[in-house]
Amino acid sequence: MLISTSRKPSSKTRAFCKNLSHALDCQYINRGKMSLRELQLKSAKLGSDFVVLVYEMKGNPSKITFLSNDGDELLVIMGSVNTTNQRLNIKTDEITFKSDLPEFNILKDIFPINNDISLNHKSSPKENFIHVEKIEKEYSEDIEEYEKKIAIIHFYNKFGKDTGLKINVRKVLAD
Repeated sequence: MLISTSRKPSSKTRAFCKNLSHALDCQYINRGKMSLRELQLKSAKLGSDFVVLVYEMKGNPSKITFLSNDGDELLVIMGSVNTTNQRLNIKTDEITFKSDLPEFNILKDIFPINNDISLNHKSSPKENFIHVEKIEKEYSEDIEEYEKKIAIIHFYNKFGKDTGLKINVRKVLAD
């Protein structure tokens, strides 16, 4: 998986992309003037099958698009993110994945994780773990539309602690 950004990313967007690349042990490159096709070719050259593009609104990461190297849009996540300045301490070769929402199951195939490890995993199920947590909504007219979340993607480290890296999902578009 290759992670990149819109053409002129803010420092917040670059920090999120770096956090995500460390959490998943994948490549992050600055896009610069590269076209989408050039990113896909670079991804294939690096041995990756997918490109992740992080777009921003008002300087904050707001849209994450997962693409195949063939240009097929696999998943789009709209929302916000939380980054961290702390070391993530994730053992990337032991990451497991769980989703409370079926539309996120495609991430098992996109993220460079070992889907078979959970069968023989001896440690706690919350160590080196990515969890898509469904948020139960309660209707309230006081809550602005942009503040509503349907899910949060949490990243847990090798100590079973939440790393602080989160993707707050407002909307998901899946194929």
